[in-house]
Amino acid sequence: MTLSPQHKQYTRMDLARIATRAMLERDLEPEFPVQALLQLKSLSGPSAESTSDIVDLTHLLWCSLDNDDSRDLDQLTVSAQEKDGVTLILVAVADVDGLIKQDCPIDQHARKNTASVYTCAKVFPMLPERLSTDWTSLNPNENRIALVTEVRISSAGVITSTRIFRAKVRNKAKLAYDSVSAWIEGKGDMPAGIASVPGLAQQIEAQDRVAQMLRCKRFEAGALQFENFQPKAIFRGDLVIKIEQQAQNRARQLIEEFMIAANKSIADFLTLQGLPTLKRVVRSPDRWASIVELAQTYGEALPTEPDHLALASFLSKRKAADPLRFPDLSLVIVKLMGTGEYVVEQAGAKPLGHFGLAVNHYTHSTAPNRRYPDLITLRMVKNALAKLPCPYSHSALQSLAQHCSAQEDAVRKVERRVRKSEAALFLNPYIGNTFDGVITGVADHHTWVRIFSPPAEGMLMSRFDLGAIGKKVKVLLDSTDVDLGYINFKLANT
Repeated sequence: MTLSPQHKQYTRMDLARIATRAMLERDLEPEFPVQALLQLKSLSGPSAESTSDIVDLTHLLWCSLDNDDSRDLDQLTVSAQEKDGVTLILVAVADVDGLIKQDCPIDQHARKNTASVYTCAKVFPMLPERLSTDWTSLNPNENRIALVTEVRISSAGVITSTRIFRAKVRNKAKLAYDSVSAWIEGKGDMPAGIASVPGLAQQIEAQDRVAQMLRCKRFEAGALQFENFQPKAIFRGDLVIKIEQQAQNRARQLIEEFMIAANKSIADFLTLQGLPTLKRVVRSPDRWASIVELAQTYGEALPTEPDHLALASFLSKRKAADPLRFPDLSLVIVKLMGTGEYVVEQAGAKPLGHFGLAVNHYTHSTAPNRRYPDLITLRMVKNALAKLPCPYSHSALQSLAQHCSAQEDAVRKVERRVRKSEAALFLNPYIGNTFDGVITGVADHHTWVRIFSPPAEGMLMSRFDLGAIGKKVKVLLDSTDVDLGYINFKLANT
């Protein structure tokens, strides 16, 4: 690539400003209200609750596994081998409710935004950082109170029983996805965090083996295999120096499978208690006909009615046939399926289920530092364990479900909006350059295209039909607008 002669220099501060403006436009609060900050000053440290129902499990080899730069550590995992090839997996989730009680000022702000907003330039946490990255975070070498989900898995990869209880835990190692995955896959050295804790290497290997069995079982049941297009800006100081695509890998799969198992177990627990649940659902696609039409362009015939097994088979074939362009097909299918939502289901009601995960009972419960529905569920489970009434009325849960669905959409749009500005910022000096790309979507008057290097998506000012999705093209970067997040391409003359 060659630099264009003139371009404005944008910095991290400019992107943070853009992110703040985008949040305000979506009715999100980028700053904590005064009352929330006053409440924070009144707190003095982590929850020190000590009751007979809190089991001391600080001796176990708990570890966290997250992104390299994650500081809000919501969950830990540990495993144990039993007879006949049975594996016990335990997932510990931070007891945020220990400090942040329902309807307090900090809770009111968390309920307003419903989630932390992550941009490369700035993170807008749902809870004040003193909490989310310290007092309610499962930080290394610190004792914390947690809600533990124990899952017993047979040698065939089948979940045979689960148990929910409260415990005191201690994180023995803070691990990162990419380095752990490289080690698991034989592409890198053992991370120092694993090597420094005797027995942890065997733990991670066992967890990886079980996670892959669970993953295979889900795909056999019709879970959909997607690869998301998630470019991330890399800074050197205040300047963006490159855009990288986040890779799906074995370590991320490990956590994904254990969190799915924990979330399903929590939903099942509440249902067995006769309580309503705040379920996370993805309904059968309303635009199934468009998915069928898209599959036909690849020579595949899907049933006329939504069928997750048939769609799973189609996606598996396409990934094997064309892994380079599979993220783009994934993106199109996800858009046609529609986004997930939160709904309240009464015990005994027919479950709506999660079309993409191929599970019927599923809630969000494993990230209460960064996602408000998880905090709601945490409170409900704690009350159920203590034989106390549900902390939320049915009408309150219904209102919260609608609110969380709407705000999640707002958060997602803010994060996507800022990613576009990040890409526009990086590409701004390269106006007039040509790039190899692939068509990712079509609209009435324009087309969307993803370029491969750097990984970025923009608008192609040419009209194509649906069958062009996945077509490779050579494009010329025509213009960018960092403030608006616009990247415009033209077909290159070849």
